[in-house]
Amino acid sequence: MTSSELTKLAVHVLLDAGTTLVDAKTVAASLVESNLTGHDSHGVRRLVDYVARIRDGRIDPRARPEVDHPRPGSVVVRGNRALGRIAAGAATRELRALSRTHGSGVAVIRDCNHVGRLAEYVGFLAEHDLVAFAFGNADPSVAPYGGRARRLGTNPLAWAAPRASGSPPIVVDWATSGVAEGKLAVARDRGERLPEGLVLDARGLPSTDPGDFYAGGSLLPFGGHKGYGLSVLIEVVAGLLTGMGIGSLPGYGGGFGTVLMAVDIGTLTPVERFREQAELFCRELNRTPPAEGSTEVLVPGEPEARTRRARLRDGIPIPEETWHELHGLLRAKEGTT
Repeated sequence: MTSSELTKLAVHVLLDAGTTLVDAKTVAASLVESNLTGHDSHGVRRLVDYVARIRDGRIDPRARPEVDHPRPGSVVVRGNRALGRIAAGAATRELRALSRTHGSGVAVIRDCNHVGRLAEYVGFLAEHDLVAFAFGNADPSVAPYGGRARRLGTNPLAWAAPRASGSPPIVVDWATSGVAEGKLAVARDRGERLPEGLVLDARGLPSTDPGDFYAGGSLLPFGGHKGYGLSVLIEVVAGLLTGMGIGSLPGYGGGFGTVLMAVDIGTLTPVERFREQAELFCRELNRTPPAEGSTEVLVPGEPEARTRRARLRDGIPIPEETWHELHGLLRAKEGTT
């Protein structure tokens, strides 16, 4: 399916769910961009969950975020249960402006729903001559290191920095669990097994079946105690600074407590020098002789750029189950009229 066709379908689903046309186009473009870059876990399949949350009142499809600047260099965005992409977009734009004014800045999003890929926001900021960082906490789904019950969210984090003009930014974006829940769902829908070390079943035993997570199991942190430590800090900082709360404690409001930070490069060093040196470094990495079993060395951000070019040319593959679920949302709407 072409990206334009998939975008039209996503817009239709969102409009049927009660969003404005502007918001529908914004969210649809964000979701399809995730599909284009190869991150189908954060693509249009998310519409199924978004529509369910709209219908049960957890997302207000017409809510508008509110912006407050408590001090110079900081911004608080109250999402008001809007679609997460709308609140995160507002926070990113505000952060860009205040970072250019003050040299650096921090934005937190309260009352926030799922925002999609953090790479989208830090990548945007990097393209505007900022070094950016983002992280957030989420519903408990991950067992702590040495444990077997859900206590932490997948708690992703992302970094981005610019390269020379014409090259994609250097972007890293990953969950602190060994696999993001969305990628687990994609594997389940495709009937795929998982590598070992990612999931425990409901009894706390290692499993390679993604369905065991949805039957009461848990995800595991990446890198053992290292990923666990990162996740703990993200849970505390993102959960408490945003006011969303810690997922495994009473009072947690659900949603996604999001923090974004940015530094204006030009405040500290000449921008062109930074971009030039970053580009030279990336090319040096590309020239590294490949190890046995590899054909080349890529820089973070390059795999997504390649996938995007290929999918713009060849189309976006959509699993049959996802296809039926999306059209099921439209049929369900038609059945109520």
